[in-house]
Amino acid sequence: MEVEVEDCPAAAAAAEEVIGNEKTSADYYFDSYSHFGIHEEMLKDVVRTRSYQNVITQNNFLFKDKIVLDVGAGTGILSLFCAKAGAKHVYAIECSQMADMAKEIVKTNGFSEVITVIKGKVEEIELPVPKVDVIISEWMGYFLLFENMLDTVLFARDKWLADDGVVLPDKASLHLTAIEDAEYKEDKIEFWNNVYGFDMSCIKKQAMMEPLVDTVDANQIVTNCQLLKTMDISKMSSGDASFTVPFKLVAERNDFIHALVAYFNVSFTKCHKLMGFSTGPRSKSTHWKQTVLYLEDVVTICEGETLSGTMTVANNKKNPRDIDITLKYSINGQRSKVSRTQNYKMR
Repeated sequence: MEVEVEDCPAAAAAAEEVIGNEKTSADYYFDSYSHFGIHEEMLKDVVRTRSYQNVITQNNFLFKDKIVLDVGAGTGILSLFCAKAGAKHVYAIECSQMADMAKEIVKTNGFSEVITVIKGKVEEIELPVPKVDVIISEWMGYFLLFENMLDTVLFARDKWLADDGVVLPDKASLHLTAIEDAEYKEDKIEFWNNVYGFDMSCIKKQAMMEPLVDTVDANQIVTNCQLLKTMDISKMSSGDASFTVPFKLVAERNDFIHALVAYFNVSFTKCHKLMGFSTGPRSKSTHWKQTVLYLEDVVTICEGETLSGTMTVANNKKNPRDIDITLKYSINGQRSKVSRTQNYKMR
């Protein structure tokens, strides 16, 4: 979140507090979810919301007469789906001001006896029950892990989930591909070389370090798509969300590579049949879009050649909701011989 402080001493003082206090920074994260606009965007994401609805309504056996915990409930939409599917009781935890709206929505729709909305942080509240049968959450952020809500789900799992309980979704995977993107890179990165006749190229380095969240045209894809990391939400530990993995991207045609693109898939494997969705460029668009990592080099690649390397992903030490990404890549091809390390910061 950017805070403009130039003309406002009070804002400047608040900004200093945000920068110097991790808890306050986290509070700003929750405040962003107090605004109805972000919930409107998520609810209108048909891929996201219909997927959860279908999982719940078509698999009543997972919810019928069960105690359900909805982590990060927002407007309470998932809790409402669970209640309609026959859940014995649903505890909907929401830390932002939207919790007050969720209580009203639950009451308006006649589910006050079944759904209890609890306002607070998962790590700080107590449930009226010792264990729950189901934990459901839509925790995924940009690049899957941005905002680090996964840790909250894992905390809830370890504290409240019954031994034979289920986490939904239970699998998530991160994928990588490479694209030709000359026009957009020119617009977003090279723009700084000449700004109304002035050289502002010093900003280019900063611009390169910030991954771009945007929709990628499938026709831009130059290489195969590779699975980087699979996470089993029912078994993994918090530290598993930080990792270093190798990749090998093989060119499917002669072209240029300007950027690597990351996206994720989500699976619900406990259903009657495997259900889930993808946020990839060849799938129906979602509000997560894709994450574009621009390369310093323009790589000329020939069909069959390989761009290989490693990607390291870790929570930022100062603000765990941010992500630090280190990309090492190299190619020894007919037209390009490159070896480089680049660092990115999702803020």
